[in-house]
Amino acid sequence: MKVLVTGCAGQLGWDVMETLRRRNIECVGVDIDDFDLTDGPAVKAYVIRCNPDVIVHCAAYTAVDKAESDPERCAEVNGMGTMNLVRAALAVNAKLVYISTDYVFPGTGTRPWEPDDAYGPRNIYGMSKVQGETAVRSLMTRFFILRISWAFGLNGSNFVRTMLRLGAERSELRVVDDQIGSPTYTKDVARMICDMIPTEKYGIYHVCNDGFMSWAQFAQMIMERANLPCRIVPVRSEEYPTPARRPLNSRMNTQKLTEAGFRPMPSVRDALDRYFKELYPD
Repeated sequence: MKVLVTGCAGQLGWDVMETLRRRNIECVGVDIDDFDLTDGPAVKAYVIRCNPDVIVHCAAYTAVDKAESDPERCAEVNGMGTMNLVRAALAVNAKLVYISTDYVFPGTGTRPWEPDDAYGPRNIYGMSKVQGETAVRSLMTRFFILRISWAFGLNGSNFVRTMLRLGAERSELRVVDDQIGSPTYTKDVARMICDMIPTEKYGIYHVCNDGFMSWAQFAQMIMERANLPCRIVPVRSEEYPTPARRPLNSRMNTQKLTEAGFRPMPSVRDALDRYFKELYPD
């Protein structure tokens, strides 16, 4: 099996490549310097030369707030770019793994979102990821759509690193407490992807670590794990305005994973403990 991974320089793509190598699976990583996703002929030519059995599509426009003032580019990369990759995958008869997000949902209520719930994005980024999902679902049958949330990994910036930096500098931090979701370690998502790709258990899955919490609760967990005395002050989203509207309810039901026979995702606390051991090895 040969796997092509887009966005290999990002948090998730980097972990996917590392996991594939550890399993002795042939893999090729590409990023923006290799081809522009919005250039259809270039994407198709590269994929045909590579001739992978599986494409794991981690590359995306992920600047959520910037997307509000740059909607065209966001749609080009996440929508048209994904369509270009879908067509290339079909040209070589490759399976496709598409990485999506909780932002495809409206973020209302308190019930965890199910994989087959209706779309209802509230920001430009979420809309663009719906476009990407639609491109995959409309043309392919051999696909896995993985919706993840609140990702943190070793290779890049994320909420955990930000909290560690600010927590070491300040005695108090104000953190949003009315947005609820599941922080997710990209190494665990990478493991799930590598478990899935040899199978034919296609479909849409929610892949996040086990446990719902607010950003403020997650920040408190980080401070406790790092033994930092910084006080976390919970605030409402209105007190921390951002250009893009964030969903209040990012809870996602992951039960379909176990129903399909995949190993359950570990808890958030377990994931954070392992992440800290990677950040600060003995």
